[in-house]
Amino acid sequence: MNDTAARLAHEVRRRRTFAIISHPDAGKTTLTEKLLLFSGAIQIAGSVKARKASRHATSDWMEIEKQRGISVASSVMQMEYRDCVINLLDTPGHQDFSEDTYRVLTAVDAALMVIDAANGVEPQTRRLLQVCRARNTPILTFVNKMDREVKAPLDLFDEIESELGMNVVPFTWPVGMGKVFGGVLDLRRDQMRVFSPGEDRVKDADEIIDGIGNPALAERFGMAYEQAASEVQLVREAAPGFDEAEFLAGRQTPMFFGSAINNFGVQEVLDALVELAPPPGPKAALQREVQPTEPKFSGVVFKIQANMDPAHRDRIAFLRVASGHFERGMRLKVARSGKELRPNTVVSFLSQKRELLEEAFAGDIIGIPNHGVLQLGDTLTEGEALQFTGLPFFAPEMFRSVEVADPLRTKQLRAGLTQLGEEGAIQVFRPVAGSTLLLGAVGQLQFEVVAHRLEHEYGCKARILSARYNVARWVTADTGEGAAADERELKRFIDGNSHRVALDAVDAPCVLLEYAGELRAMQENWPKIRFHALREHAGLVFQKQLDG
Repeated sequence: MNDTAARLAHEVRRRRTFAIISHPDAGKTTLTEKLLLFSGAIQIAGSVKARKASRHATSDWMEIEKQRGISVASSVMQMEYRDCVINLLDTPGHQDFSEDTYRVLTAVDAALMVIDAANGVEPQTRRLLQVCRARNTPILTFVNKMDREVKAPLDLFDEIESELGMNVVPFTWPVGMGKVFGGVLDLRRDQMRVFSPGEDRVKDADEIIDGIGNPALAERFGMAYEQAASEVQLVREAAPGFDEAEFLAGRQTPMFFGSAINNFGVQEVLDALVELAPPPGPKAALQREVQPTEPKFSGVVFKIQANMDPAHRDRIAFLRVASGHFERGMRLKVARSGKELRPNTVVSFLSQKRELLEEAFAGDIIGIPNHGVLQLGDTLTEGEALQFTGLPFFAPEMFRSVEVADPLRTKQLRAGLTQLGEEGAIQVFRPVAGSTLLLGAVGQLQFEVVAHRLEHEYGCKARILSARYNVARWVTADTGEGAAADERELKRFIDGNSHRVALDAVDAPCVLLEYAGELRAMQENWPKIRFHALREHAGLVFQKQLDG
């Protein structure tokens, strides 16, 4: 192996790329902050609890997030810890933004699931887990808020196993909860980390007591310790030992307990991410499987964000490096369009804070400023015609029409909606017959965010009005007679249904209907037309995985 190949292999082995997922309010953004804090990436954590606080979470950069104290966009952060380069993606927990989260999950090698110890497994957690399981994504579990009165640890253990269908292997176990929360027993290191509340900064050293059977623990923590010790004995007998292969296949999850807001239990999670999460693996393209250590660069755009810097009206394409060595100024080709890029201002992120990037390797997330050249799902290479698969777009479940309050701002409305549609914040449809733009979303909050962003980022106050549609399906043709015949059949369908066909951000035709019954009738009347609830940038592989 020559020096270049050896360095490439070494850099790939150092990468850990993971997403934090959870139901809203489980403490995901707080945990993100504390992981940054413990890695040394930041010195003081922002408060995500107080909406009017002067500090805000590092990972919440959008104005509406600061006002509401929630995350509505995925954030990307890079940090170094124990000679590993960690790419951490904080995703929206709110179900209205699940599409953004699903796309982010295509760009990571592992996931950290945060569970509110008071509420257990919640609906959004189940859905996200289905997506992870479809991709065999390894998952670590952090049970948060142990400093409050919560469910019993054994009940949480059973609930996670039964609800998520995974074997749970406790790596830490809590001693007490709420006012008598004493800390966690570290079952791997045979020690106890003693809890102390209310710290924004990392302490030089937590109090550690060696030996989870140490008599001093019973003397100091009384009944809480005695109960924890008996529970540990029970779960050790009932639970299987940690199996790396089962974990990497997404069938077994290590479980940790703590209190993110108090910086407690975070260290164990950060260490486990470095030790257990896999480095970048091969990525499937339509043409072949791409290995991370291949010398030629390739990557896929999984997210586009407009106006991260409102003063510059910028659009950043977030790209997951799949293979090779990226160097600033290198020539790259967009596989979809054949256009050539030579990006000189590529950036890495600590949320809003950007640093000019000189190089990157497989697993890294890099940001490429562009003005509409790149779309979600685009593959970039050094010339090879590749198309990575698996980036999902879901059929909207809610629709609204949109018009501008001031007719003189129509141009700004269209420009704003075009950019927001390209980044996936909302789905924008242009009717084949008619001029009124339609917005499609998974949930109501998406419309509110779009209206807020149109006003504050594009200077355009929009009226979001009701629309009669409730069902959407992308349409393709399959005549069995070749591409030319398929194209003719699709054109015949669009011409015959022009009053209810619209084009999305990439000009993919979509039929919009009022009732599910209309869809069934249409499927019977047009047997050679295929109706898709999910559009993927290349094919429908992802839907097949989910259905399976």
